[in-house]
Amino acid sequence: MHTIGSLGKITDIIDGCSDNPSRFLGPHPIEASGVKSAAVRAYLPGKDQAWLFHPGHGQNTPMKKIHPAGLFEAMCPMDGVTEKGQYQLRIDAGSGQMKTIHDPYAFPSVFTGFDLHLMGEGKHWSSYEKMGAHLRTVNGVSGVNFAVWAPNARSVSVVGDFNDWDARSHQMNRVGTSGIWELFIPDMAAGEKYKYRVRQADRAVDKCDPYGFAAEMPPRTASVVADLSVHQWQDQAWMERRANEDQLSKPMSVYEVHLGSWARNAEEEHGWFNYRHLAHELVKYCLEQNHTHIELMPISEHPFTGSWGYQTVGYYAVTSRYGTPEDFMYFVDYCHQNGLAVILDWVPAHFPKDDHGLRRFDGTALYEHDDPRRGEHPDWGTLIFNYGRNEVRNFLVSNALFLFDKYHIDGLRVDAVASMLYLDYSREHDQWIPNQYGGRENLEAISFLKEFNEQSHLQHPGVMTIAEESTAWGGVSRPTFDGGLGFSLKWNMGWMNDTLRYMRKDPVYRKHHHGELTFSLIYAFTENFVLPLSHDEVVHGKGSLLDQMPGDMWQRFANLRLLYSYMWTHPGKKLLFMGGEIAQWNEWNLEAGLQWDLLEWESHQGMQKLISDLNAMLVHEPALHEVDFTEEGFEWIDCGDWQNSVITYVRKGKNPEDFVLVACNFTPTAHDNYRMGVPMAANYREVFNSDNSRYSGSDFINTDEVASEQINWNGRENSIQFRLPPLGTVVFRPER
Repeated sequence: MHTIGSLGKITDIIDGCSDNPSRFLGPHPIEASGVKSAAVRAYLPGKDQAWLFHPGHGQNTPMKKIHPAGLFEAMCPMDGVTEKGQYQLRIDAGSGQMKTIHDPYAFPSVFTGFDLHLMGEGKHWSSYEKMGAHLRTVNGVSGVNFAVWAPNARSVSVVGDFNDWDARSHQMNRVGTSGIWELFIPDMAAGEKYKYRVRQADRAVDKCDPYGFAAEMPPRTASVVADLSVHQWQDQAWMERRANEDQLSKPMSVYEVHLGSWARNAEEEHGWFNYRHLAHELVKYCLEQNHTHIELMPISEHPFTGSWGYQTVGYYAVTSRYGTPEDFMYFVDYCHQNGLAVILDWVPAHFPKDDHGLRRFDGTALYEHDDPRRGEHPDWGTLIFNYGRNEVRNFLVSNALFLFDKYHIDGLRVDAVASMLYLDYSREHDQWIPNQYGGRENLEAISFLKEFNEQSHLQHPGVMTIAEESTAWGGVSRPTFDGGLGFSLKWNMGWMNDTLRYMRKDPVYRKHHHGELTFSLIYAFTENFVLPLSHDEVVHGKGSLLDQMPGDMWQRFANLRLLYSYMWTHPGKKLLFMGGEIAQWNEWNLEAGLQWDLLEWESHQGMQKLISDLNAMLVHEPALHEVDFTEEGFEWIDCGDWQNSVITYVRKGKNPEDFVLVACNFTPTAHDNYRMGVPMAANYREVFNSDNSRYSGSDFINTDEVASEQINWNGRENSIQFRLPPLGTVVFRPER
C-alpha cells in the first residue's frame, strides 16, 4: 500500500512548481509480495474521481485519491502497454460526462545524450527539430512535445486554453543538467494556443515560446502549435539550380518590400492582405518590373507594428498579421516557381524588452548580457544578445538554418551588423567595456557572425548572406578562412550616402563636389557590394527620393532617372525600396501604403517604365552583372570632366567582347557632340537613354548608330561623338 509519505516531496507538484514531476507522476515499477506491478499516479486538480483504463484487460480500475488536492494512484500490471504510456485516464468531468486522456507523464524524453551535448556546446544546428512545440507520435500516441531552455527557472509549466491556463496541470520535467524543460502532451493538435509559465525566483511569468513556429495576432501574445510539414513544395527545380549556380555572377535587382503597406486591404481592419494574395499580386508586379529578387522587411513575429518588424519576439514564427506558416510557404514557393528569389531581413542584433519575450526569460539575463553596458542598446531601447553564451549562439544560428530549411529562403540580410561588431557602438567613453585585449571589437559577436555564415553556406549551398554594415570594417564579404566575416554581400552605405548627398545639390554646384561622385570607385572592389536605396532613405523626415531631388518639376524627375541609371550601371548588385519605382512624392508611411494613384500621370508611369527597362538591361547585358566585384568588370573612360559634371566608363563581362559604354551628365546642359574615347573601333548603338520620351524625358537621344573615328581621346586611339542628354545617362553597345 502506498501512502503520501512514500511519494516524497509532493508539495511542489500540488502547487504547480515541481522541477521533475515525472519522479512521482506516471507509471512507476513496484514489487509487492513478489509480484512486479506498476503504481500509476496522476495529478488531476479539482477532480473527485478518476479511473485507469488499461487496454490490456479492457477494464476501468478506480484510482484512489491519495491527496485532497487531486492526487490519484492506481495499481496495474507492469506490461508493455503501461511502460509505453498507452493506458488512459478517465475523469469525471461533471454533469455525467467522462473525459478520457492519455497520461503526459508516461512518455519518454525525445532528447538523446548527443542532443544535450550539442546544445551545451552550442553546435546543435537543427535544435529547432527538438526545441519548441512539435507534433509527434510517441509510442503510438499522437500529441505535442514541448521543450524550452530556462536553466535558472524553479519550474516551468505549459499553459493554454486546453488546461484553462492552470500551471498545475502540465508541469514540465527538467532534462538532466541541460537547463531544458520538456513535456509530451498527448492528444493535442495543431492550432492550440500556449505559453510557458516560468516560475522565477520571485514571480511566475507567462512567456511565449522562443522556438515557437506560430503566434497569435498581436496584441495577443500566445504561441500557437503549428505543423510545418503540411505544405507540399513545388520548387525542387529552383532549389537544385540554386545550389549549383554562382549567385554572385548573376543579375540581382532587389525589390525591398514591407508586406503590410505595399498594398492595403480596405476590407480588413488593419489593412493587411494574406501571404497567398500577396504572392500573386507581388510576383506579377515584380515580373512586370523585371526584378530578380524580393526582399521582405522582417516578418518574424513582433509585438509593435510600428517597429516595422525590427523588434522581434518570435524568431521562429512568421508574423500572423498576414497568415499562417503554410501561407508563407506558399508565398516563397510561388516566387520560386516564377523565377524570383526571396530574401528576408533578419535581426540577430537585439530584441525588445516585452515581458512575454526573451527578456530575463528565466528570471536572469539569459539571452541578454546582465550589464547594461553590454546588454542594452542606447539608441533603440532594446536588449543585446549574449553571443558568448553557447545556447544563445546556437539559438540564433539554428534560426537562420531553420529559415533556409523549412521556408526555402534564398538569403538573409542581417540588420545592424555595425552595432554588433563594436562594443562602443553609439556609446560614450564611460558606457562600454573593452574586450579582453582592451579593444573595442566585440569578439563574441564576430565569432557568432562567422559561425552563422560558415554554417549557412555549408549546409545550404547557393544561399546568400548580406550584411547591413556601415563602417570601414575590412573583409565583411570575404571568406572566414581568409580572415573575413564570411558574408556573401555587404551593403555599400558609403556609395549611398555620398551619391545622395551629391544628387541633392543644385547642378550648378556639382562640379565643386565631383569627388563625391567618383570616390566610390576607389573602394568599389574591396567588398562584394550591394548598392541600396532602402526604406531608411525615405523615412523620419527625409522625404521621398523624388522630393530630395533639386530643381523644378522636370529636373526633379530627370535627376531621379539619372540617379537610378547611374546606380544600375555602377558595379554592385541593386536594391530599391518599394515606391521608388513610381517616384512617390510622400515619404513612406506603413499605415497609408504606397501612392499608386500617381500612376495616372505620365511622369510617374515613365519612372516605372525606366526601372523595368533598367532591370531588363541588367539581366540581358552580361557586362552589367557578371563581374561586379573585381576591377576586371569596370574601367574609367573619363572620371575627370568635373567642369561638365560628366563621367564616362566601361562595364565589362567575363567575355572580353561583352562590354557597354556609359555616359552620365549631372547638369541640365545638353551636349550635341560630346566626345568619348572607346575601347575599340566599331559602330555603337544606343541601348538605353534615361531622357527617352518613353520615360517622360525630352527625347534627346541617338537614333542612329554612332561610328567610331580614329581620333585620339581620353588616351584612346578611337572615339565617338554623340548626343548626351541633360541630367541623363546613355548606354552604348558595340555592334559586332
